[in-house]
Order: sequence, then C-alpha cells, then structure tokens
Amino acid sequence: MSSHHIIREKQEPALFILNMSGFDEEYLGQLLEWSPTVIVHAAIYDHVVSLGIKIDVVVSKEDVSFALQEHIKIIPCGDDDVTTAVLKYLVAHEYPSVNIITDTFLAKDYLLFVDYLDLVVFADGKKMFPVKPEFSKWKPAQENIYILQEAVQLSVKGLNLIANNHYQTEKDGFYSLSFQQPFIFIAEDL
Repeated sequence: MSSHHIIREKQEPALFILNMSGFDEEYLGQLLEWSPTVIVHAAIYDHVVSLGIKIDVVVSKEDVSFALQEHIKIIPCGDDDVTTAVLKYLVAHEYPSVNIITDTFLAKDYLLFVDYLDLVVFADGKKMFPVKPEFSKWKPAQENIYILQEAVQLSVKGLNLIANNHYQTEKDGFYSLSFQQPFIFIAEDL
C-alpha cells in the first residue's frame, strides 16, 4: 500500500483572493500547498496570474471580457457583493471550508455563512476565524489574540488583557474562551 495521500476535490479549503494588498506572499505557498480551488476577484486576476498561480474561478460584478486562462469558471455577482457571491457559490457547490485573502475584515460580511463553511480570513497581518463557546487552543507564550466582536459574558483563561479586546497568551499552553452566543470572531497575528 502506498504511503501517498489521495487528495479529493474539495477536501482542502478553497482559496478566495479578493485583495492581496498588505498580504505577505510568503504565506501564499502554504495556502496553495494542496492545490485548492482558487477563486479570484477579476480586478486582481492579472496580478495573481503573474505569480504563476492557476486560477479556477473568477468573480466579477461586470462582464469579464479579458483573456482568461483555459477552463476558468465565472461567478457573476448579480445583486450580491463579490464576497457574498463567492460564499454562496462555495455553499451551493458543497465546499466545507475556505481561506480568504483580503485587505479589510468586517465580521458582518461572513455572519450568514459561519454555519455552512469553515472560514479563515487573512487581512491586515492577521488570521481571523469564528470560534464557538468553550473554545481552546494551544499557543506559545506572548502570542496576540484579538476578540473582534462583542462577546456576551466573555470569560478568558490563559490570556492577559493588553488593551480593549486585545489579549496575549500568558505562557506556552492552552488558552480558552467562554461566552454565551453561538460564535464570535477572533484574530491571531500571522
């Protein structure tokens, strides 16, 4: 029996590149490691192609009439914004998860999709993702953790408060968050 893993389509998170402004391209290789479905906003298509990345899907508010690589699907936005159109596409095509590269993070853009997709958003030098109550994770000492939404009855363990909604891990080990709502978004430094 071979020791090679068989990668099935949609097993790895899709990669949606909305905007690469401020994104350290060093992390791109990690996100592309297992050949995910790559979706890009039409506005940065040429830039992404110039990096040697094979694009699978382009999303656009306008008609896409420039020369695309072969076999690229187009997601028209209709009345939706670009992010909503892509997230609806991923849910409709039964993708379980997505990594999103953008320049700004607004939790409201993702709220309707938290129950359907595992979301990780990379923006502003941070990695943002939703967590459920009683969340815990191992991190080294002095790592920054940010709470990005108002959390009902938030209780933290293993974290020191640095500033409003900005914490730091006390030591190497697990930190935990407890709260009284279905989920909250948190962020970690990249």
